[in-house]
Amino acid sequence: MPEKLPLPQLFKGIALFTPGGDLIYCIDPSKKGRWHLHLCTTLQEILDLSEPPHFLVPYYTATIDHWLDPRTEEVRTFAEAYPAVMRHQALLNSIFEAGDRVWQAAPWQDGLCDRFVMSTYRSTFPQLWEDHDLIVRADLKHSHSSFRSSVILPKQSQEKVQAYVLRLFVAGKSANTERILKTLYDLLERYLTYPYTLKVIDVLSHPEQAEVNQVSATPTLVKVYPLPIRRMVGDLDNVERILSMLGAKEPA
Repeated sequence: MPEKLPLPQLFKGIALFTPGGDLIYCIDPSKKGRWHLHLCTTLQEILDLSEPPHFLVPYYTATIDHWLDPRTEEVRTFAEAYPAVMRHQALLNSIFEAGDRVWQAAPWQDGLCDRFVMSTYRSTFPQLWEDHDLIVRADLKHSHSSFRSSVILPKQSQEKVQAYVLRLFVAGKSANTERILKTLYDLLERYLTYPYTLKVIDVLSHPEQAEVNQVSATPTLVKVYPLPIRRMVGDLDNVERILSMLGAKEPA
């Protein structure tokens, strides 16, 4: 279970909401990261979207900046949120430890923020309009190539738990595929104490998905989230191997 990551004194925080109310955010002490891109990519992985939802950025973003005033040497704070997420101020203050700050409304960007255009994405990205009770902090580690993330469910209680996003790659429908699915579902229900989603992908119908996910044989189980991504090929009857891949333990 991930530990809560401390907040530095000076940082830029960026929060990205979904229309359904899920939240992914980051803390960037260097203020140099291209975080809107990173947050969209991470959201794509967690919700299993077909592509990063960059179209959310002009609608559902909030930013906070703790900076040092060179004249007074005092830490100052600037916080703004787009109108669509102003109702989440209490949550924003909680994750960014901002007390009872009143957030400034960011100017609505005419031409970029057409509500009708936004509604056209709903049929392609229905997951974004569902509330999964997700609050995800995704931060870069010391290197700029890896992430560390923590997932919190539910929002109401702020309980910290783990969540899993899994993909099972199979080759067509068969009695063996049905047996693997039943075995895997039974294992997950029995041993995982945290929420999970499992998507089954037929590589015969969707070979492009096998290529994107670097799957060369079936059956293959891929743990997409939490990071790091891990794969298990072949023997999906081996409970110990699967639990080891997931970082889970057999109940005492």
